[in-house]
Amino acid sequence: MPRLKVSAKRLSGWFTLARPCLFYGAILAAGALALTWLDYLRFARTFPGEFQLFFIAAGFLGLGVWAGARMFAGRREAPAFDGNRDAQRTLRLSAREMDVIALIADGLSNKEIAARLNVSANTVKLHVARMLEKLEVSRRTAALARARQLGLLP
Repeated sequence: MPRLKVSAKRLSGWFTLARPCLFYGAILAAGALALTWLDYLRFARTFPGEFQLFFIAAGFLGLGVWAGARMFAGRREAPAFDGNRDAQRTLRLSAREMDVIALIADGLSNKEIAARLNVSANTVKLHVARMLEKLEVSRRTAALARARQLGLLP
């Protein structure tokens, strides 16, 4: 598609020719606005009750749309917490050990964890011992604090 070359001299010549049209167009637009405003004032003085009713109805309509949008928008779920993957890889924590520490954070005992994971209590003890060793702590509460510090738990 060819581009039109417009020089500054040609553009200023066009503007010089168009100036009277733009001026008269602006005057005509101002006159139309003034007549419309006067018509509005006459209409507002003739029917004041209808104007009040319109503004009240428009206000309630806006309020209803806003309230309906808020009510039916639904709750946005927070994205699922997946933990600090880099820390999991660095510490070499297995997925099962992560499950165990999450259940410990929920306050479950070894027997309750074993029942939830369908494993024996001895297996849970083994996972807890390995997890404590990898996190370099000696107690379950310290393991929870360390896991939260590393971003492994929310």
